[in-house]
Order: sequence, then structure tokens, then C-alpha cells
Amino acid sequence: MNIALVLSGGTGTRLGAGIPKQYIRVGGRPVIAYCLEGLLACGSIHAVQIVADEQWREMIGECIAAAGAPEKLRGFSAPGENRQLSVLNGLEDIRGYAADEDYVFIHDAARPVLSGCQIMECLEAAAGHDGVVPVLPMKDTVYASADMHKISSLLDRGSIFAGQAPEVFQIGKYYKAVKSLLPERIWRINGSAEPAVLAGLDVIMIPGDETNFKITTREDLESFRRMIRDRDEKTVKRAVSQK
Repeated sequence: MNIALVLSGGTGTRLGAGIPKQYIRVGGRPVIAYCLEGLLACGSIHAVQIVADEQWREMIGECIAAAGAPEKLRGFSAPGENRQLSVLNGLEDIRGYAADEDYVFIHDAARPVLSGCQIMECLEAAAGHDGVVPVLPMKDTVYASADMHKISSLLDRGSIFAGQAPEVFQIGKYYKAVKSLLPERIWRINGSAEPAVLAGLDVIMIPGDETNFKITTREDLESFRRMIRDRDEKTVKRAVSQK
């Protein structure tokens, strides 16, 4: 069984929008609705667990009902004090109905441009491994600085990659890796793959998708608005031409 764990507990303070970015409406729908639509439509995603504050759960339920697959929602989990603690809360709940050999598909609600192709590539690549992470190659020259002022060294960008979500892990091994970071080290974790890598699990990389960006800034939000607006305009033009 493959369970999607959607992280929607963030406050989105960097955007300064008044409400968390994943609940801002774009094209008439909350941002979270877009990734949920793709996950619910995928036959290889068998269940969905969502980390979200109680005040937003009714809205999320409406998004799931509109997508036409309410039976896939297995429940909500409480947000943690940081991203990885939210992941842990979700894993604790998922383990109530999933086996250790099953896979958890971790995705951010603020990454709305999740393609069906990317979902399947992640799930298919996970077979025979402990985890999968989609990555993007570094395009720019990369430097290291010991004092945040002077350049200390030039890094080989050919061997450095930027990680994306979704990330897929075998539940039992990944849960143990996350639990091993308690109580202190878990506060220093920034990405879902870090616990797996620190635990020495077999995590492979696959090509990421540059359009699968995370909405963090106002510019990101406007880029997504334009993307949806362009898509809707093309849909209307296609419908008119077919009449």
C-alpha cells in the first residue's frame, strides 16, 4: 500500500498573506486542492493522510469531496513544531493502519504542480529500495563559506543536487530513522530525506521536475497564478474551437 502524507500545517509567515499559503485561493480553489487532485486521481496512491490544523480541515474535506475520492482520506494529523515533527505525527497515525513494508509518499501542500508522471516515477523507483528523492542538478556555480562573508571553497556542482518533494520511504525503516533523532537532533532536520540518509538507508535519486516548485514567496504565488490563468485560458479556447 502507498500512503500519501500531505504536509499542510505550515503557517506561511514568509509570504505575509494573513493565512497560510496553502489555503490561499488561486483559480477559485485553495492551493492545497491542486496537489490533492493529482494524488487522489492516482490509482497507485491508496490512502491519504493530511497534517493540518483543525480550523482548515473542513475546507480540505470539501476539496477532497470535489475531487471525487473521499474514501481515500484516512484521517488528519496534528501539526508538529517543525516540519519533521509534523512528519513524525503523520507517521504515527499512518502506522495505525499500514504495514512496515508499505510506502509513505511525503509531499508539501505548498507544491501544487505535482504531475501524475512524477507521482508514478517516484513510486516505481521505490521498489527494492528504502527511499526515493527527486532532485534537480545545480545550474549555478556553488560556493562554501565558513564565516558567511568570504568564500572558503568552490564546490563541484556536478555532484551537488537540490532535493524536491515528493519523497517516498518504506514506512518501517523510515519511522525508526526519524524516531532515532529524538529528542534533540530532529530540530535540526530540514528535509524529509535527512533522517533516512543519516540512518544509512538505501535512498536513491531520480530526476525532479522544475515546474514542481514550492510556493514560498509572493513571486512564487504570482507565478502559480499565471500558470493557472494560462491553463484555464487554453482550456476555454480549446472548448470554443471544438464547438
